[in-house]
Amino acid sequence: MRLQLALLCIVTSLQAAPYPEKTPDTPGNRMLQSYWERQVNEIELTGGLKDIQSADDWKSKAPEYRRQLAEMLGLDPMPARTPLQATKTGDLAGDGWRVEKMHYQAVPGLYVTANLYLPTKVEKPLPAILYVCGHANVVKEGVSYGNKTGYHHHGIWFARHGYVCLIIDTVQLGEIRGEHHGTYSKGRWWWYSRGYTPAGLEAWAGMRGLDYLETRPEVDKTRFGATGRSGGGAYSWWVAALDERIKAAAPTAGVTNMRNHVVDGCVEGHCDCMFYVNTYRWDYDRLVALVAPRALLICNTDKDSIFPINGVFDLHQKVSRIYSLLGADAKLGLQVAEGPHKDLQPLNNGAFHWFERHLKGADPMAVLDEGAKKQLEPEQLQVFKELPKDEKNTTIDQTFVPQAKAPEVPGSQGDWNQQKETWMTALKDKVLAGWPKEAAPVTPAKEGRSERDGVEFTAYDFESEPGIRLRLHIAHRAGLRLEDLELVALNVLDAEGWDHFISTYHSRFGKHLDVFPSIKPDEKAFESEKKMFETFKWGMAYLAPRGVGPTEWTGSEKAQTQRLRRFYLLGQTADSMRAWDIRRAVQAVKQIAGLEKKPLWIQGQRDMAVNALYASLFEDGITRIDLHELPTSHASGPAYLNVLKYLDLPQAAALATEKTRAIIYSADEKAWAYPAGVVKLLGLPEKQWQIRKPVPSE
Repeated sequence: MRLQLALLCIVTSLQAAPYPEKTPDTPGNRMLQSYWERQVNEIELTGGLKDIQSADDWKSKAPEYRRQLAEMLGLDPMPARTPLQATKTGDLAGDGWRVEKMHYQAVPGLYVTANLYLPTKVEKPLPAILYVCGHANVVKEGVSYGNKTGYHHHGIWFARHGYVCLIIDTVQLGEIRGEHHGTYSKGRWWWYSRGYTPAGLEAWAGMRGLDYLETRPEVDKTRFGATGRSGGGAYSWWVAALDERIKAAAPTAGVTNMRNHVVDGCVEGHCDCMFYVNTYRWDYDRLVALVAPRALLICNTDKDSIFPINGVFDLHQKVSRIYSLLGADAKLGLQVAEGPHKDLQPLNNGAFHWFERHLKGADPMAVLDEGAKKQLEPEQLQVFKELPKDEKNTTIDQTFVPQAKAPEVPGSQGDWNQQKETWMTALKDKVLAGWPKEAAPVTPAKEGRSERDGVEFTAYDFESEPGIRLRLHIAHRAGLRLEDLELVALNVLDAEGWDHFISTYHSRFGKHLDVFPSIKPDEKAFESEKKMFETFKWGMAYLAPRGVGPTEWTGSEKAQTQRLRRFYLLGQTADSMRAWDIRRAVQAVKQIAGLEKKPLWIQGQRDMAVNALYASLFEDGITRIDLHELPTSHASGPAYLNVLKYLDLPQAAALATEKTRAIIYSADEKAWAYPAGVVKLLGLPEKQWQIRKPVPSE
């Protein structure tokens, strides 16, 4: 029965199918795959360890790397070390071991359910192991007993061999069920905007576990170790990298390199707890090296599909150079066992042997007398008979990383200038740091021109960044030269906008659109555009940013979700990179002969309105922005890394008003009180900022 239960309980991360999911071979999909390759190449050059050439290099840079990691986990500044409220709820004993069932609060209301394993007799302070659990979904008759019960055999082994071992539940699979799958399957893209990752939550829970162990008289707090497998392997790294109280670590199947995750698609096999918010565009060798020069054993199997061995070998080789520079070669080990992503005894034995050597000074040639064996039913290790009513585990994602408070309108021009500088710096360094650091001048190439039914239509191609080639369409009254136009309006299209654009123009200018739509032509829409051109000397430019229209990413809903997550691993979001495309389109328009000095408007709808808004903050010469159905917050709008730690969309709109005339089409005028107040403070003309009623959809 126990063996059968064990087989039912231990699940392996999300490993139900090979990764990545196969997607159609389309131009947009090929462009995106090539983009992953180029981005990972860049991160391998700049986000790893290549600039570390001496021990002094490492010693000088490691503290800042550690701070950056804490920030990317949502732990800078660290949360307050509030009282743990550690509570014992029961105990039981076996042959050579005993266990205390207990819980503590990592932050008030965030309950960490745990089992503390100790030898039957403790005569002196012992080394202590923090064991953080992987994805063991132990539920019987609707009751969650926590993933700690799936790994109890590790705790028993440590206790029988002279250690104290604290095994802690994770938020997602603990007795109180929180969430790790926010972006994996729950659509909580606002996690990115909040700068929140459950990886940081689990790191903090582990560090508070060390705080608890320090209170126990049975523990020698100079000899802490950390281990765990799969998700627990990752959390072992977070804790060991951040907390130098860990003297020896043996993470198992918990990390691989960025190339595996992004290019090869292993991200599809992992929930959000496996990743930091990659603000500084790191590869994983930098994380792994932060354990140096302390004892580190990297454990993995040779057939693990979500932590491929080639990536693990790559990390080991890169980090071994750091250990060598520090004169600590003997402190780095690699344990490889044959098999898939499973809790295998050979891997366990390697970790046990490592701790025996590095926490107890055992003979390296010593042979372990036994392996870890399951002995208990989940019910025996249950901490809560009734879950606490004040728990915050189920809502902790909403509060763990503080959101910037909605500011008051500054009291003076000087105060505004200071606030503006602070926000613009945050946008450049923390939110949009994934934009290219250097960009070649845009050189739009004319790809064709047609004239029909009184409308002239021209296509230009330009490169937003290497490999991302986009098309800009410009329509205006036939017979007018570009230099005769009075203004150009750049329309930024989302999928719905693209469909409307195609239905308007494809029947007449399809050869320039590179699509073969099944959408019915909209003659009424074309006649409306034609009438506008007859009335005004306006040019209408149209841009479909990456992933829209000709560069659409096709495939299942799951495939689309996983693409958005890959951007995140690169320190970007899809929409923040679309804002970059809009910037480049603005530059392209101004490079077209005859349009160099023309007034330029930008129009966007829904999420593209947000992207247009941010693009306008970084480009000069934009006369006006028209933003339709603009979300009032990133909590419901497009995800931008970390943005809600600093500002929200009303503040971004206020930044735009100094540079350009801003018109927002919204039924919620109160939501935009902040930019209205800034316009008044600065004494800008009333027309500089307007709220208009939404334009009815046709």
